[in-house]
Amino acid sequence: MVKKLSTPKVILAGAGPGDPDLITVKTLRYLKAADVLIVDRLVDQSLLSHAKLGAKIYFVGKEGGNPCSFTQESINLLLVEESKLGRLVLRLKGGDVSFFSNVLSELETLVANNIPYEIVPGVTAASGAAAYAGIPLTARGFASSVRFLTYTHPELIDENQIKELASTEDTLVLYMASKNLQLLLTQLLKNEISEEKWVAVVEQATTPNQKVFSYPVKEFLSATRKIRFRSPSIIVVGKVAKLHQQFDWFKASNSAESFFLTVQPNFLNTAKVA
Repeated sequence: MVKKLSTPKVILAGAGPGDPDLITVKTLRYLKAADVLIVDRLVDQSLLSHAKLGAKIYFVGKEGGNPCSFTQESINLLLVEESKLGRLVLRLKGGDVSFFSNVLSELETLVANNIPYEIVPGVTAASGAAAYAGIPLTARGFASSVRFLTYTHPELIDENQIKELASTEDTLVLYMASKNLQLLLTQLLKNEISEEKWVAVVEQATTPNQKVFSYPVKEFLSATRKIRFRSPSIIVVGKVAKLHQQFDWFKASNSAESFFLTVQPNFLNTAKVA
C-alpha cells in the first residue's frame, strides 16, 4: 500500500504500454498522491486526469530523430531539484521501468544525491503487445523460452550472433528495431532461419491505433515493402508469431494517426487545477 511519507521520495513507475487500464493499482495510487509528475511521451495522457489538484506536471518526452527530445541529463536534474524541495515525485515511464529505459542513470542520480526512491513495475511493451496481438510468447509446442532484445546498433552484432539467432527455437522480441528490421531479416534469412517461423510487428500496442503485420519470415519483407512502421513498434520473431492469425481478439480503430503525441519544442510544465 502507499504510505504517507515523512521524507521526500521519488517513485520510478511504469504506466504500461498504452492502454490506461493496464496501469497497476500501486502506480495509480502514487499518481493520485504525487506532488510532481515527470512524464514520458509514451504514457496515455488520460492517466493524468487522476493527478491531484495542484500537482505539477512535466512532459519530458523522448522521440528518436526529434531534436526537441529531452536529454537524460535534464531529466536527472529535474528529479533532484523537485525532490530536494520536499515533494513526492512520480517519474512515470511507458511500459515497465526496467525494460530498455534509462532507469539506471536515474537510479545513479538519486543514490548520488541521497534521495529515497522506490521502483514500481509495470506491464512492459513486449507482454502488452503479445497479449493484444493474440501471441502467447511461450506457447507450448512453439517455444519454451523468450528473449528480449534491441537492434538499434546492428554493427555491434557479429555474424556468429546472427547465426545463433537464426537457429534458436526461442521467441525473439525486439524493441526499437523497426528501423533496422529489413537488415535483420535479410541476415536471418541468409543464415537459413526456419521457414516455420513468422514475423509479427505490433505498432502502438494496446492503443486504439494498434496495427499488427504478421507473415511467414520468408514473405515478410515483400509483403511489407511499402510500409513504414510507426513508433513504438514491437517485433516478434518465432513460430508463435503465426498464432496472431488464429487468436487476434483486439479490435482497433484502423486509424493511420499516431496515438502518442510528438515531442514539442518547449519544455512544458503545468499545474493541475480544477
